[in-house]
Amino acid sequence: MKILVLNCGSSSLKYQLINMETEEVMASGKYERIGEKEAFITHKVNGQKIKIDNQAYNHTEAIEFTLKQLTNPEYKVIESLDEIEAIGHRLVHGGEKISKSVVIDDNVVEVLKEYTELAPLHNPACILGIEACKNVMPNKPMVGVFDTAFHQSIPKERYIYPIPYEYYEKYGIRKYGFHGTSHMYVSQRLGQIEGKDIKDLKIITCHLGQGSSICAIQGGKSVDTSMGLTPIGGIPMVTRSGDLDPSILLYIMKKEEISAQEMEDILNKNSGVSGISGLAPDFRVIESSANEGDEKARVAMENFKYAVASYIAKYAVAMNGVDYIVFTGGVGENQINIRKGICEQLTFMGVEIDEEANNVRSEEKLISKDTSKVKVYVIPTNEELMIAKETLNLISE
Repeated sequence: MKILVLNCGSSSLKYQLINMETEEVMASGKYERIGEKEAFITHKVNGQKIKIDNQAYNHTEAIEFTLKQLTNPEYKVIESLDEIEAIGHRLVHGGEKISKSVVIDDNVVEVLKEYTELAPLHNPACILGIEACKNVMPNKPMVGVFDTAFHQSIPKERYIYPIPYEYYEKYGIRKYGFHGTSHMYVSQRLGQIEGKDIKDLKIITCHLGQGSSICAIQGGKSVDTSMGLTPIGGIPMVTRSGDLDPSILLYIMKKEEISAQEMEDILNKNSGVSGISGLAPDFRVIESSANEGDEKARVAMENFKYAVASYIAKYAVAMNGVDYIVFTGGVGENQINIRKGICEQLTFMGVEIDEEANNVRSEEKLISKDTSKVKVYVIPTNEELMIAKETLNLISE
């Protein structure tokens, strides 16, 4: 059975075609700059990477052209679109209305619209992707896998904010959490690697990338996570602020005479390690500058590592202990010194990093010493496979 997995951004489209009998990725790629004249697709198949310049003024046109690549006789991925059994969509914010993966219908689209204000960069793009698939492949079943769904198991005393309760009742203001699909995948993969039932384990997963979040997983369920009402909360990220004293926002808005929307843009696009360092929004650039003596870059990197270590310690408290720490995401999988710097702040918990083992990128590996009281792993995330599995489970019911 072949499942097409889609991850739609406001001007991009990531995709994978997965053969679920073997879990093999038959083809993958990314459409970029959708809506612009310079739109292009990078298509990967049979070890080849093919870049094709092709105008796509909307997601329907992008998906149509992507499907043509899947059936292109030159690449021989599939003979016909009939071979695709279903489409799995990565969806972001389902609020309290959706607590698990679901078959997509009109009600699901309405929920996405309802929570657009809390995920303005993501939910509108998700809707565009769904509508485009309806136009291009109208009879294919579609499944939505929500980033927020995995965190619906967080206890109320941990997701509620200490503000007047009426704002929760009126507007649903609470912690929702994100990256749920990634946290779910790497925790399940850890159980497979260790040959243990994750229901018996206390795991802290660190998804570190452009967006970053930490998750405490106990009994196989999320019991706390760092992102909050929106994907801005938690630890500092590349351009997102993470948690702040709320008075800071009010103070800046008064001093700079800026609107709530302008403040939101600053928190989303001009803050985090890039905001502190004043450098390009790329961890590699900022880390390199820090190593070369740039003081603001050094402070930015240390601020990030301290925040991650602090959340790991906090979640050891949430679970009354921790058995495993897992690093994933673009930064977590590849930035050796960042992992090392985080773990070195956790020696009081018995964490001992093995520097030789830690010298690894994008590879499943145990990176802690045999004497470490907490095992530390690098496990590359595979959200697409997780989405495909959830899709297969639902359409097979």
